[in-house]
Amino acid sequence: MRTPTRRSVLGASIAVTGTGILAACSGSGGHSGHSGSTASTPQGYVDPVGAEVAAAEKKRTADGAVRKVRLTAAASSLDLGERTVRSWAYGGELPGKEVRVTAGDTLALTLANHLPDATSLHWHGLALRNDMDGVPGLTQPPVKPGAEFTYRFKVPQAGTYWFHPHSGVQQDRGLYAPLIVEDPKEPLSYDSEWVVVLDDWVDGVDGSTPDAVLKELSGGMGGGGGHEGHDMSGMSMSEDASPSGPSRMLMGAESELLGGDAGDVAYPYYLVNGRTAKAPSVFRARPGDRIRIRLINAGGDTAFRVALGGHEMTVTHTDGFPVRHAKTDALLLGMGERYDVLVTAGDGVFPLTALAEGKKASAMALLRTGGGTAPAASVRPKELDGKLLTADKLRAAESVTLPSKEPDRTIRIRLTGGMAKYNWAFDKKPYTARQRHPVRAGERVRLEFSNSTTMWHPLHLHGHTFGLANVLGGPRKDTAIVLPNGTLTVDFDADNPGLWMIHCHNVYHSEAGMMTVLGYRS
Repeated sequence: MRTPTRRSVLGASIAVTGTGILAACSGSGGHSGHSGSTASTPQGYVDPVGAEVAAAEKKRTADGAVRKVRLTAAASSLDLGERTVRSWAYGGELPGKEVRVTAGDTLALTLANHLPDATSLHWHGLALRNDMDGVPGLTQPPVKPGAEFTYRFKVPQAGTYWFHPHSGVQQDRGLYAPLIVEDPKEPLSYDSEWVVVLDDWVDGVDGSTPDAVLKELSGGMGGGGGHEGHDMSGMSMSEDASPSGPSRMLMGAESELLGGDAGDVAYPYYLVNGRTAKAPSVFRARPGDRIRIRLINAGGDTAFRVALGGHEMTVTHTDGFPVRHAKTDALLLGMGERYDVLVTAGDGVFPLTALAEGKKASAMALLRTGGGTAPAASVRPKELDGKLLTADKLRAAESVTLPSKEPDRTIRIRLTGGMAKYNWAFDKKPYTARQRHPVRAGERVRLEFSNSTTMWHPLHLHGHTFGLANVLGGPRKDTAIVLPNGTLTVDFDADNPGLWMIHCHNVYHSEAGMMTVLGYRS
C-alpha cells in the first residue's frame, strides 16, 4: 500500500478546514492579518492565531525599527557560472538577497507569489510568533499564485538565520535567502563579514526538477511507484513532477563522519553563493583582516565539510547562539545548520571549499586579498582532513547555557523507514497535520530521538532552541544531526506557545513523511 505523502494528507486536512480560511490567501489582494485557525486543530491545543500566541508576542522586546521588505517569488533564469538554468527564486537572485535587521526590530516582509504553485515562507531558527512560522496547513493558509502575504513579527534574537518555503520540495529550487539579525551590543570585533550559503543543485538541469526527483525516490529502490502528491493548497502536484532527464537516485555515497550512507540524491552541481567551483564567487579583503564568515547549509540532501585553505577557523556561534570559542580546521554542516567563524586573512587567494560529504564532489568560493592565480576547482585544502569540530564538541557560551534542570516531560520519537520503500517517518506514522506531541507552557521538555534507520538525519525544531543534553553545557541549537542507529537527546524550555513542526531537514525525507507536530496544550 502506498504511504500517503505530507502533501496529500495536508491537502485533505486543509480541505476539511473550509474555504473561508483558504480565501485569505487566494486571489491577488494583499493579506497581512490573521484569518483564524488554519488546521483542524484538535480540542485543547493552542491555536496559532489564538490569545496565547498574541500574549507571547506582546511580551517580546521590540524597541527598534520596523523593517519593511517586499519579496517576489517567481520563475527566473539563474546563472550558476558554468550554465544558466530556469528555476524559481526570490527577486531573480541566487541566493535571494539577504534580509538584515537588528535584534529588537520588527520585520514586516510582504511575499508576492508569482509562482505557478502555492508557497510560503518559514523563518528557519527564529523563535517567532507561531502564526508567522510559515507552515501551510498548520500555522497559515498557503499563499496562492497571484496572492500576497505579509509576515510581521518581532525579532528578539541576534544570529545567523535563513528563510525558505515549507511547501513541498520548493526549498530544493532557488527559493532561499539569508536572514542576518545583528546584535546591537555585538561583542565580536572584526573588519568585514562574509555570508556563505551552501547548496546542492538539480533544478533545470537536463530536464530534472525536485518534484521529479521526489517521484523517482518515492518509487523505492525497486523503481516504479507513483508519488501522487498534492501541494498544501490541495491542488495537484506541479506539472514539473513528470519524470524527465537522467536518474538522480544516488547509490553508494559513503561517509565515515555520517555513519555510512551520505545521501539519496546525485546532484549535478554543488554551489557556494549560487556559483559552481569552476566559476566561483569571490570575496575580497585585505591581508590581516579579521573576517566573520556566516555559514548556512541550504542544501536539500547534502552535508558539507567546510574549510578555508591556509587558515584556521575560530567557531563563535552555531545556529545563531554563541559558543565558547573553539579553533578548528574544518566544520561539518548538516542541512539547515549554521556556524559563524572568525578567520584572520592571509595574503593571496584561498579556496573556501565545501566538500559534499560522501558524494565525491565539492563546491568552492574564493577569498582574495592579493594577487596570484586562483586554485583549481578540484583543489582539496589539507584543512579538510585536519581537525574537525562537530556540534557535540562545542559548549554554549555562559550567557546562553541552558540552566540544568530535570525535565518535566520526556518525548521519545523513533526515526523509521528506509530507501527500499522510501517510507521515512517518525514512529512509522507518516505526517498528518493533526498529529500532536503535547507539552505545556513553562515545562522543561526533553526530546529523545532514537534513529533505527541506516541513514543520518538533521533534525529541526521550529520556534525554539534546544541544548544538546548529552554533553554538559552543550551548545544551543535548532538543528542537529543524529547518526544511523544513534540517539540525539535535547532539552528546551516550552516558552513559545503554538503548534510547531519537528522534522528531518532532508527535504525528501520530510516530504516522504518524517515530520510531526509539537502542540502546546491550551
